[in-house]
Amino acid sequence: MKKVCIVTGGANGIGLRITERFIEEGNFVAVIDVDKKACELLTSKYPAESIMFYHGDITEPNVIEDFVAELLKLYPAVDIIVNNACVGKGGLNTCSYEDFNYVLRLGVSAPFYLTKLLMPHLNPNASIVNIASTRAFMSQPDTESYTAAKGGIISLTHGMSITLAGRARVNSISPGWIDTGHLPYSEIDHLQHPAGRIGVPDDIADMVLYLCSEKAGFITGQNFTVDGGMTKQMIYHGDYGWSYQVPFP
Repeated sequence: MKKVCIVTGGANGIGLRITERFIEEGNFVAVIDVDKKACELLTSKYPAESIMFYHGDITEPNVIEDFVAELLKLYPAVDIIVNNACVGKGGLNTCSYEDFNYVLRLGVSAPFYLTKLLMPHLNPNASIVNIASTRAFMSQPDTESYTAAKGGIISLTHGMSITLAGRARVNSISPGWIDTGHLPYSEIDHLQHPAGRIGVPDDIADMVLYLCSEKAGFITGQNFTVDGGMTKQMIYHGDYGWSYQVPFP
């Protein structure tokens, strides 16, 4: 049965593959993204009855409001929301107050507001999937903006799952290292994962589709780490040729 889906940041990377997979399954997808060129390329690949593109920045409440209004002109109710859009803008060393709050608006406030606006328009057995990150519970230096947003979306997930109980299931996915085609990777990059490889967008899209299916009908309020086991492997100084380097003189 055809479902009406929303994917924020659905024109590139993981979001793009989620969009494509929903369409391949015969669903309609409304994509909102700041990358107009990528969205135009995406919409050119599929018939109008399969996809809607809205160009805008969801850190602005009026953009979310207008996006929802445009979608509801086409369909009166929604089955699936995937809150995927987010960026990082550094941390304590490099991120300004304004940029830090921009990332929080993008990664936490926008999913909250989009869901709030669509609450009266959710079909029975609706599903919401928030894309978090393993950065929510492990960090590199100077990444606080992204880390805070991803920690926030995990907490928002279990909060919304209780408020929306009986109306929608709400879960999050924390991807690890995913190859979105921007960087070359070495054999060592792959082998440091217990699964033996870096992840690919389909690894995340597969989990999204599962969580939005009837097979996941007893799952809500949960966060699923999809990282090839990388966050489970303990490495001490001297293990596997790795040595600790003091970060500060």
